[in-house]
Amino acid sequence: MSVSWGFVSGRRLERHGLTTPVADVATAARAMCGTHAQVLSAAELSIGLRLDGGTRQDVQDALWSDRTLVKTFGPRGTVHLLPTEDLARWCGALGAIPSASPFAAGVRVTPEQAEELITAIGAILAEGEFTVDELTAALGVRVGAWAVEPVMPAFQTLWPRWRQITHLAAHRGALCFGPNKGRNVTYTNPARWLPGFTPAPAAESTAWLLHSYLYAYGPAAPQHFARWLAAPPRWAAAVFADGDVEEVSLEGVAAWVNRGDMEFPAAATGVRLLPHFDAYAVGGQPRELLFPGEAAKRALAGSQAGNHPVLLVDGVVAGVWHQKRSGKKVAITVDPLTALTTAQRKELEEQADRVGEILGLKPSLTIDKVTVGPHA
Repeated sequence: MSVSWGFVSGRRLERHGLTTPVADVATAARAMCGTHAQVLSAAELSIGLRLDGGTRQDVQDALWSDRTLVKTFGPRGTVHLLPTEDLARWCGALGAIPSASPFAAGVRVTPEQAEELITAIGAILAEGEFTVDELTAALGVRVGAWAVEPVMPAFQTLWPRWRQITHLAAHRGALCFGPNKGRNVTYTNPARWLPGFTPAPAAESTAWLLHSYLYAYGPAAPQHFARWLAAPPRWAAAVFADGDVEEVSLEGVAAWVNRGDMEFPAAATGVRLLPHFDAYAVGGQPRELLFPGEAAKRALAGSQAGNHPVLLVDGVVAGVWHQKRSGKKVAITVDPLTALTTAQRKELEEQADRVGEILGLKPSLTIDKVTVGPHA
């Protein structure tokens, strides 16, 4: 079967909840295969844009009141919001990805030390919510001075040695985020509200994750799956080889979908505003089709997606945008790469209104050059 990029984009928009809104916050996070949340306000906007009338408060309620979402370390070892219902399978799959430490021998945590640290972290966090400093102090008592020695280079300072395996502790099910204490993040053990919690078996979890990924981002190839997870390419290729998948031709290049999943109902249409690190832009491949021509220069940082909020036109990146909040207002500036039609301009105004609704702010829209850099 041969499929064109326009129909692939249309399918992804629909499955991401960007064409037809989804039912609730957890479903929105599941539709994206996890919501990137290094910047929580961007994650709130990503989810809100996939809901009918939802706001950022709905995301906060799902995290800290309803517990239908969990904030933890997901794909690429970065902070994500994941459906609590899926957490065991996420941990089972992410914990199965081979990893190698990037640190030098004098800094690196050995596999044996990692096991000791993960066990200790799980036991400590089972008692409550700990800031980084509080957890560091507790590990120093329980494990020893080597665990908390400040040797890990990070942001022009040195972090305690144990912090290099924070994401591994999360992938093993021993750690997730708790609510902030003032301006400080906290960690806790998910078993505190999920009694008996443990990661699901690796093989079934990995098969589930591949199926979920291809449903949201297919057709895709093993190298795309590897990039999305920051996983070894050989491992990703082996997962595809064992998966229940079948090959299609995407613009003349081999790609794969879940077996029997051959529905491509309509080509992409419409205008969308996506925030920093929205999953549609970060996970979508091939990158050269999603960010065609000038869009790659304008909206990518090197080869990395997500650093700029993007304007989508008919499913592909066609510009960038910026928001500036002031009091109860948000000024939205959109910088399209080509002139918008009257109909597209109307859709853009509707998108700006929706952004304001999600944020609880009064929006204004300007079409002009965006001069700020990445992450602004």
